[in-house]
Amino acid sequence: MPQTETPGIEADRRSRLRWWTELPLILMVYASYSAGRLLARGDTASAVDHGLAILRIEKFLHINAEHPLNRLFTREAWLGIPADFWYASLHYLVTPAILIWLFRSRAQVYRAARTWLMTSTFIGLIGFTLLPTCPPRLLSPDYGFVDTMAKYSSYGWWGGEASAPRGLGGMTNQYAAMPSLHCGWALWCGVMLWRYGGTRLTKVLGVAYPLLTAIVVMGTANHYLLDAVAGVVVMGLGFLLAPQVMKGADRIRARFAGRGSLVAASSRDAAPGASLGTETSIVSGGCQTSPGERIPRQRESQLGTGAEPGASPTDAGDGAPAPAR
Repeated sequence: MPQTETPGIEADRRSRLRWWTELPLILMVYASYSAGRLLARGDTASAVDHGLAILRIEKFLHINAEHPLNRLFTREAWLGIPADFWYASLHYLVTPAILIWLFRSRAQVYRAARTWLMTSTFIGLIGFTLLPTCPPRLLSPDYGFVDTMAKYSSYGWWGGEASAPRGLGGMTNQYAAMPSLHCGWALWCGVMLWRYGGTRLTKVLGVAYPLLTAIVVMGTANHYLLDAVAGVVVMGLGFLLAPQVMKGADRIRARFAGRGSLVAASSRDAAPGASLGTETSIVSGGCQTSPGERIPRQRESQLGTGAEPGASPTDAGDGAPAPAR
């Protein structure tokens, strides 16, 4: 006897995510993020004003941690060079690696985690657009910052323009400092490692990675402390909005699936066996009727329609031909 699958299992199989659909989606989001950073450059004077305003607020609150860290990284090359490599590389490597790990080993949480990351990224893009901010390294030297990426550029592939490869600095927006998505993405990675890693080592890494990233972005003079705080806030907003984003995506998917079902039903109705003038059997009470019958197993015997006066209903039902004499 053939086994049938339950609707829940079928729905789960239909909704299972595939890498060939996930990869283009992630690449599309990252391309949109990069293009948005490039297009939302803003006015340089306004970006410098915003950067100086952040610096004044931090000095007023005595939280300008980027100053002592930048001096330390500038003075100690054994700290500054690894920090530059960290800033230029890890967010491109660790974040995709954790996405792949979740997709392969934690499929039940992957969609929510991916949606959280993407939603926060788009919120960050809004921040770049509305508040272009000059990072500390691009301020006048009078403010006491040294661009470690430029100072140690001979040790890496980057030039003197942020973490972009040499010759490609013009293809990036150097005034997209607020919020710091380096810190935001690192926080996301830390949460994933802490919650789903399952070992003491992953919990340690889950705490260390975002904290060290925050130190790196300030020590290399790429971000202010408040940029890092804003990155955390953006991730919080993305976390709160992610369930609504998933519900909206589910509604859109259901709408398109419903249209597909209607098209399939229309195709079945238009099949050759379902054309007009063809009646199907009626099943009632365990008895199957023949075409034209109203009550199961009951047929009307009509005289003069091809049946003899003494013929039984079985012999003359439904216009059956009369037996040969």
